[in-house]
Amino acid sequence: MKKELTRQQYLDLYYYMRLNRAVEDTMVKLFRQNKIVGGLYSSLGQEAISVGTAYALEKKDWLAPMIRNIGALLVKGVPPRDVFMQHMAKYDSPTKGKDGTSHFGDLENLHIVSPISMLGDLIPVMTGVAMAGRYLGQKIVTMTWIGDGGSSTGVFHEGLNFAAVQKAPFVLILENNLWAYSTPVKRQVPLENLADRAKSYGISSYIVDGNDVVAVYSTTREAVARARAGEGPILIEAKSFRRLGHAQHDPAEYVPKEMRAYWEGRDPITLYEKFLMGEKLLDAKSKKEIEAKIDTLLAAEREFAENSPMPPPEFAATGVYCTGDDCHKIQPKWERPISEVTPPKSSVKAVWTVAGFGSGKGSGGANAPIHFGDTKNTIEIPASGSKASGKNGAKPAVKKSAKATAASGATRKAKR
Repeated sequence: MKKELTRQQYLDLYYYMRLNRAVEDTMVKLFRQNKIVGGLYSSLGQEAISVGTAYALEKKDWLAPMIRNIGALLVKGVPPRDVFMQHMAKYDSPTKGKDGTSHFGDLENLHIVSPISMLGDLIPVMTGVAMAGRYLGQKIVTMTWIGDGGSSTGVFHEGLNFAAVQKAPFVLILENNLWAYSTPVKRQVPLENLADRAKSYGISSYIVDGNDVVAVYSTTREAVARARAGEGPILIEAKSFRRLGHAQHDPAEYVPKEMRAYWEGRDPITLYEKFLMGEKLLDAKSKKEIEAKIDTLLAAEREFAENSPMPPPEFAATGVYCTGDDCHKIQPKWERPISEVTPPKSSVKAVWTVAGFGSGKGSGGANAPIHFGDTKNTIEIPASGSKASGKNGAKPAVKKSAKATAASGATRKAKR
């Protein structure tokens, strides 16, 4: 780790990683008390990725987390009570108890787009948000995350190709935690570095140690700056390890013990603590103060969440469909003159000239507008009884392929 941030920035990263882990530890207790509705997914060992990447964004930027990115939500400003209540399906939760886990967003204030369960689908969505921000003159950058398994979906490729073609100000964080549920990454991808996939779309990529929060933050900060400057989308592969199973129900017995032991020795919080202590940025006293601050905060947040009521039964029939402005208003937030993107200034003739199109010549000398460049026209054999003829009334010569000539010769030999 390199010393390149302010003392407060270093301590912020430490605080949010510790808060991320403490929030998840609290939810494990709630899950075991049967107070969590639905599944519970851990990011143990991957906190540096969520925290380091989200911390590199500006307040105006947009993000869309996945189920293991609670740290990103905390950095963005989501209070722990909202995370607790959302998982407990409480009436005071962001979705009023109608959805679970991290499936909630805040479009108005925090600029958070709700997760989508279909892996990879957030890539085209956040590409669209990035394009809209550019159109409105907002100069924003958007970000989402994907796992190594999710990078094998079709929409990953379609979305990233779309972002590349549009040069969208978009950063994609690929969390390579070595396991797609129970499938090791080497059994699903013939690549050592998943970041190499960026070459297929002509975009830049980075590879970073996902357990080094300073490296994650610095790399992401550079990528965000480049995307904001108009260089297009950027892919960051963060290499790490998922130390628990896919969810609470999964003991992950398929993971070799040696692999688990190795990565437990590379815990991102422990590594960062050693760095901070060595650089005199953290000592035993300040560490205890941070721990006490988190304990006090989460005790109050958990109490609030547990005391929140469950949604009333009749509430299930409301909010199913958006009814317009009385539901919520959606209006563009212009930060550039609208005249720049409306006629007559934005008027462009909807005709594209393709080099070489229409200049092809048929083998008989006729124009062949459906061909490109010097591509010769193919002359079809006229149907039996057809009156079609070539120049001066002669039947057009048909050039046989090499295979057809060889086959004809073989037939003649067989007849002999």
